[in-house]
Amino acid sequence: MDLKSFLKLTRTMPVIDTRLLWASVGDVHSFAVQLSRWENAGILLKLKRGMYVLADAYRKTEPYMPYVAAQLHKPSYISLEKALEYHGLVPEAILVWTSVTTKRPALYDTPIGRFSYRHVKKELFWGYQSVSGNGWRGFMALPEKALLDYFYFFNGEVTAEFIDEMRFQNLDTVDRARMHAFASRFNKPKLIRAAEMFEAHAQEALSGEKTL
Repeated sequence: MDLKSFLKLTRTMPVIDTRLLWASVGDVHSFAVQLSRWENAGILLKLKRGMYVLADAYRKTEPYMPYVAAQLHKPSYISLEKALEYHGLVPEAILVWTSVTTKRPALYDTPIGRFSYRHVKKELFWGYQSVSGNGWRGFMALPEKALLDYFYFFNGEVTAEFIDEMRFQNLDTVDRARMHAFASRFNKPKLIRAAEMFEAHAQEALSGEKTL
């Protein structure tokens, strides 16, 4: 396959999974050599083995990062700090796209961003929704699940001081009844205490806003 044909086939793809192209290339070995050449020429940006994005000058669509995260490591959904940023619950811009997965943990440092994956048991892989952009779909934790996933991976007890230091915002967007129901599904006393601690923090913060 020459470059013109390859670009015609792939320039609207946010992620190029070369396994999906093998049937149309004929000689897989020659195709692999071509991919290596295009990567060396800066036409292709490698995400991981067999998965690429086109460089800016060659693509017609911007990579939708939740879709990229979902494709790099399956099954997975974005959670923890990145999901908290997505839902407007923390003020900082989070640079790492952290997801949870039932597979092994993984980390991909790529030309378009860093993607981290934390392992959870299958019984904790829930509480996410479909999100879309540029016609492509990824998966994002609900705000309540993102909070609980964050507390779950925190190495220590979730205290009032810890929650204050997180500088949470837009607390009225968190469904506290859902958060308590989700905390119970974890079946871990630490998460139930964390949910109660967060609710107390939210009530105090929101009542303070109302009296201003």
